[in-house]
Amino acid sequence: MDTKSAPAAPEKPVKKIPLLYKVYGLYCLLSGALIFIGVAAIVGLSATGAINLTAGSNDASLTFILTVIEFVLVGIESVSLVVFGVSLLKNWRRYAAQIAYVLIAINLVNLIIEIMLHGIGTNLTPAFVQLAILIVISVTVDPTLREERKRERVQRDKELEAEAKAGTLGRAKGDRGFIELDFFNLFWVFVVCCVLGLIIETVYHMVVVDPGVYQDRAGMLFGPFSPIYGFGAVLMTVALNRFYKSNFLIIFLVSAVIGGLFEAAVSWFMQTAFGAVAWDYSGSTIFGLFPDPIADLFQGRTSALFMCMWGALGCVWIKVCLPWLLKLINLIPWKARYGVTTVCAALMLVNGVMTLEALDCWYQRESGYSPTSPVEEFYAKNFDNAYMEHRFQSMTITPDDSARADDALTPTA
Repeated sequence: MDTKSAPAAPEKPVKKIPLLYKVYGLYCLLSGALIFIGVAAIVGLSATGAINLTAGSNDASLTFILTVIEFVLVGIESVSLVVFGVSLLKNWRRYAAQIAYVLIAINLVNLIIEIMLHGIGTNLTPAFVQLAILIVISVTVDPTLREERKRERVQRDKELEAEAKAGTLGRAKGDRGFIELDFFNLFWVFVVCCVLGLIIETVYHMVVVDPGVYQDRAGMLFGPFSPIYGFGAVLMTVALNRFYKSNFLIIFLVSAVIGGLFEAAVSWFMQTAFGAVAWDYSGSTIFGLFPDPIADLFQGRTSALFMCMWGALGCVWIKVCLPWLLKLINLIPWKARYGVTTVCAALMLVNGVMTLEALDCWYQRESGYSPTSPVEEFYAKNFDNAYMEHRFQSMTITPDDSARADDALTPTA
């Protein structure tokens, strides 16, 4: 008996990348090539002494190092832009999405370095615009990824409803740790620890540093928040989530290292970008017997005592506070948790951006510059030097301590 095989199912036509994306891809291809040529030209002119990349800087060596890092990243970004542009033009959707993630990471690092070298202003606008475009493209260019995310959201909502009924909402599944490391949980870890950290630091200052004297230790323009503790708690939660059952010594050591290095990094960034110093442990000793080697090594940005305090806080946080926090954040109804978190995250982001802008305008005023834009005039009127000194009582701004290079591309005589 003659049998015929069933006809093969027709293949789904490959969806084309929208024309607007292709136009942006062509722009990326051309701009990437031009940026690479421009970087090469500036490096060549700098090598011959035609331009001085550290002119106007208070710390030429640090400015030079940051400038070199920035140029290396821009060079990598230019090559990535060319590849990204080709991917969009060739309809390589998944490849384009992957390159977009790389470009997002490079843009974020470049933004931090740009703030340290040139402050906050219109110089950041192109990077923010490109970052927004890349985020949009990364989540829309590949329809298979978008469909996967949609299926994951549907499945996640079903799981959330079941976990809410079972009382295990927010707990990690299997052996992935104690808490689910999603944006919702980590955001509330950040917020709660910003407040708790501020309370602890304020009490410590009143009891130990300057008995009976209250000092505002807030680290943001609005609200009772100290972001260094929030970010520190997020880092420790991510690092120790799988080891919440480990012994105290391991948790203590990991927390001390993470907290100390993060504290030193934040101090370095603030001083480099804004000439701001909010804490300085220079001259610290070990039990008054000999100089603190940690404080000497990190130039007063952290100390052995405060690394031990980070270690102790990490132990208390992982063993005691994290389970309590999980119960607290689960009081937010699961159906409303994403909406509430999105609104609060947006407010916190605005608070953070305005804090950095206020610090930058404070730096400009301390440097002797008068407000020259509506933004600077707004901060000069509403958050003047007196306000900033009262709000950030532990902080001082010394422009000479920064590594700003506002006139870095001025031709030398």
